[in-house]
Parts: sequence; structure tokens; C-alpha cells
Amino acid sequence: MAEVSFICKRTALSNKPVQPGTFSPLSVLDHVMERNNLRIVFYYQLPARRKPGEITKKLRESISEMLSAFPVAIGRLLKNPEGQWTIKCNDAGLRIVEARVKGSLDEWLKNVHREKELKLVHWEEMFEKPYFWSTFYVQITEFEYGGLAIGLSCTHLLSDPASATVMIKAWADTTLRGKIISPPLFHPLPLRRPGNTNPDHQPYSNLINHYKSAILNSSPVSHVKQTTITLQFNQEMVKSCMAMAELSQTPFLALAALFWTCVSKAKGVKGGLIDMSICLDRRKVLGLDKGFFGNCMVYNKVHGDGLDENEVSKAAIAINEVVSRIDRDGVTDLIEWLEKRENCEDPPWMNGCDLICVNLEDVDSYSAVFEGNASPVRVSYYIEPSVGPGQVVILPSPSGDGPLSRVVSVTLPEDEAEKLLDDAIIKKFDPTILMGF
Repeated sequence: MAEVSFICKRTALSNKPVQPGTFSPLSVLDHVMERNNLRIVFYYQLPARRKPGEITKKLRESISEMLSAFPVAIGRLLKNPEGQWTIKCNDAGLRIVEARVKGSLDEWLKNVHREKELKLVHWEEMFEKPYFWSTFYVQITEFEYGGLAIGLSCTHLLSDPASATVMIKAWADTTLRGKIISPPLFHPLPLRRPGNTNPDHQPYSNLINHYKSAILNSSPVSHVKQTTITLQFNQEMVKSCMAMAELSQTPFLALAALFWTCVSKAKGVKGGLIDMSICLDRRKVLGLDKGFFGNCMVYNKVHGDGLDENEVSKAAIAINEVVSRIDRDGVTDLIEWLEKRENCEDPPWMNGCDLICVNLEDVDSYSAVFEGNASPVRVSYYIEPSVGPGQVVILPSPSGDGPLSRVVSVTLPEDEAEKLLDDAIIKKFDPTILMGF
């Protein structure tokens, strides 16, 4: 089995210095994600007719130009007078790790598993002195017989998966076209709309109560060994799943309901389904551009009491009801409550209490092209560390597989993952197993 050989670690700096004394405040949606980090891997099938290190050198040069538009990514964390994290934009840079793998990308993808894949994305936990800690890391891994893996990791305090993808896309545009096509936007979260400040307004308590519960009941990191399986559902499979879920209007609702029921069975839950926390990008709901950089993904609980593990349609209805309530007013209520609350020194594990289901359907991963027409052949997203009952991430598929096709990544304890793969309904759909264990 091919092993990753690490060549060196460097620091990448911006081509354009930031104005001295520049700080970037963090939002309340940033602060609640402090305990987590993101790890993302993009795979590219590139020709082998080049010298070792040639593509890495090209990417090192272009990343400095890209970083000029992302001062937050090369700054350092400091506490403000209120004791909250803020970013000092001081051009300290991000870390780049260079690595190589013997063999081909195809061979790697045929044998990859969670532990192996995470070797393609370097990460270091926060130092004792955070001011010297890089909040973003990039790993460039070349494959001996062609192929490239781009790994990006960062603290979730500064970026959600959508923003991290925007950063990779900007790097790709800079490499291929010499400029960023869609630059990032840095500004505060929006306030409640003028004229919508009804004094009798009742906040959406379910959403607020979910965050309140997460803050009060933060669980420790689980030491149960977990694995990740990745399944690809083509367009016809997704259509069948949507028909099974009946009223489901999107692939996400149908697949979320399917895996909610199947994971509950794998866990042996009786008298209902395991409680699930839905994670949704709310940029569009808040009227924000896709380029808004920071955290704009919101969690809300779907209760599983009284639901039947064999009734996917009813599970989909329960999910849809919760999704529909996470509207602009609901999210604004949450933001205002988080801004007013006290005792914020102990951030929650937002992925710690329930099964997590993350909707990344609208993340534009496959438009990140670094060279020629080579779009990613596969992408993987991890929200770490793995705590709580498990995690389901629903992603788009590579182009050419139909607009409704999806990739579903599931992280569970190994015995439960094995039961999930043996589930009769999953077997009936017969998805392609992209990554097993």
C-alpha cells in the first residue's frame, strides 16, 4: 500500500502586505465553532509527464497571489478585551506541506480509507501560545505516476466548508487564469431588516434551544474508533430515493431521511429514530453572496421520537419541517440571542450530541480547476474531531453523472458502519462504494 512521504514544510506569505494594525473581528456563528476544524481533500488526475515537484512549485507561486485576497487566512489569533478571539491580520502566513506518494492516483483511490486519506491533509492543534499558530494549512501531494491531491485544513472558528471551498477555488483561478474570478467578501453578519423590529416578535425558540442545549451539555471527545464510508448515488438512484421519501423536493431531504433511518437501525435505536442535527448553509436565506467568508452554517435538531425506521417518507417530512423554520427571522433570532448571552468562554461541541447531517449540495467543489480542464475527480470533507454518534455529509457528484447525483460520506463507529453497508435498503439502491474500510 502506497505511503505518503513528507518532503518539507514551508510558510506561504501574501504578495501584498496588509495595513499595519488591521484586525478582523469574528461573528457569534464563528465563536460557536471554535472546538472544530475542517479537513478537505481535492483529487486531480494530471499527466505524469513532468519533473517531480514541478506542479508543486507552480502552486507555491500562485498561492502567494491568492493570499492577498484572504488576509484572515494568514493572520493570527488574539483575545480582545472582552476575552473573545479576533484575528490580527499581520501577514504571518500559512503553512504549506509538500509530500509525494509512490504509484498512481487510481491505485490510491481504489484502496483509500479514512485514516489513509487524512494523511493528505496536514493539521496541527492550537499551540500553547496561539499567536504563533497557523490557523490554515495546505498540503500538496504529488503522485508518482500522475495525479495530485490538494489538502486544506483550518480552524472552524474562521471558516465553514463553503468558505474553505471558495478559498481553494480562488487559488485555482489564480493558478489557471492569473486572477480570482469570485473574490471573497469580509463583512459582519446582517442585522434584522429595517421595519421588521416588531416589539411583540416571538423568537424561534427551537433553534435557540438547540444551541442553548449544546452550550450547556458539551460532551467530551469520543474515544470510540470511527471510520468513514463514502457512497456515490447516481441520478436514477436519487430519483428512486426521492420517490421513496414522497414529498421530498430535493436530493438532500430524501438522502438525509434515508440515512437517518438506516443509521438508527445500525445503532439499534428502539421506539423511534436517533435525534439528528441538520447543518445548513444560510447565506442565501440571509441575503449574503456565496463569497461571504466566515461561518454561515446553522444547526438545528430534528427529534426522532415516535418515527419508524421503516418509514423514510415520515422522516423526510420531519426534516422538511425543521428546515423550513430555519429562515431569515429564525437565524436572526439565533444571532441576536448568541450576541446577548453570557458565559461564552466555554464553546460548545456543535457536532457532539446528535447524529449530524451536513448539507453541502450547493458547495461548488468541482469548478476548482488548477490546470487545463482537469476538474477534481473526487473531493472529501471532514468536520473534526469526530465526536458524538456520527456524521453524514451530503455532497454533489462530479459533473457528467447527472444534476441529481450525490455523494454521501458517513462517519460512524466501525461496527455500525459495517451494519449500514449491509442494510437491505442501502443494498437495494446499490450505490458505488468510493471509500470503505
